[in-house]
Amino acid sequence: MFRNFEHQMIDAAGVEINFVRGGKGPPVLLLHGYPQSHAMWHQVAPVLAQHFTVVAADLRGYGDSAKPEAGTDHYGYSKRASAADQVALMAALGFEKFALVGHDRGARVAHRLALDHAERVQRLALIDIVPTYTAFADTDMEKAMGYYHWFFLCQPFDLPERLIGADPTYYLHWCLKSWGGGRLDYFSPPAMAEYERCFADPAVIHASCEDYRAGATIDLEHDAEDLTRKIACPTLALWGNRLDKWYDVAEVWRARAETVTGGVLDGGHFLPEELPEEVTRALFFFLRV
Repeated sequence: MFRNFEHQMIDAAGVEINFVRGGKGPPVLLLHGYPQSHAMWHQVAPVLAQHFTVVAADLRGYGDSAKPEAGTDHYGYSKRASAADQVALMAALGFEKFALVGHDRGARVAHRLALDHAERVQRLALIDIVPTYTAFADTDMEKAMGYYHWFFLCQPFDLPERLIGADPTYYLHWCLKSWGGGRLDYFSPPAMAEYERCFADPAVIHASCEDYRAGATIDLEHDAEDLTRKIACPTLALWGNRLDKWYDVAEVWRARAETVTGGVLDGGHFLPEELPEEVTRALFFFLRV
């Protein structure tokens, strides 16, 4: 899927992070969401690599990256801990500063990274999210039904792990289909095979639940401390139709970032695979200096 990319694993300050790297030019880090891996960027990364050095990494707990212990407070899967992994990864590759693109959970890691390591991030692109704090604080029945998995996956161990583990492929397909507008056909067979391979691992199921447990606990504490801080670098927000129905997404991000551009795309949640040309075009024009 990543022709002319190198596949590597690096010890990023004590956590093994799996990634691919390709291209030449200014560095860009791509971070995936749930329930996927870096494979979600397989249509976007090769095009960007014509102009940039592209790194697409698996977050800790996902794909082939390490699955460290969460700890009693779930800090091990906090967005702060995951962001530190990615900073260490890019530093190990020789990139002290870089552009950053995140989708879904990866966008939440990217948001935290841009706050905790503002000196590192030159440009930030966030795909199909509002801030975690906003999503929990501004909810109603319709949003809770749409975000049901937030409240399911954060339940105490091992309820979600056991239920998902009974048929992980079914649950994976259900998530991809229901959040993506009721279709699976825009997920390429090689990418789907990767998602199925990784999500069949009980360690991935557990780690991804810990990601959501952290989101409902320690991440909220960190976010509450930073409600008055704004992202300093230029920020691009792209989102799909469902999020547009629930929030004034542009206004939400204007309150959390100094400079915001972007807008809604006519698609579901998995925009880099549903609308790869539109997403790649938007990223290219935003990332070029």
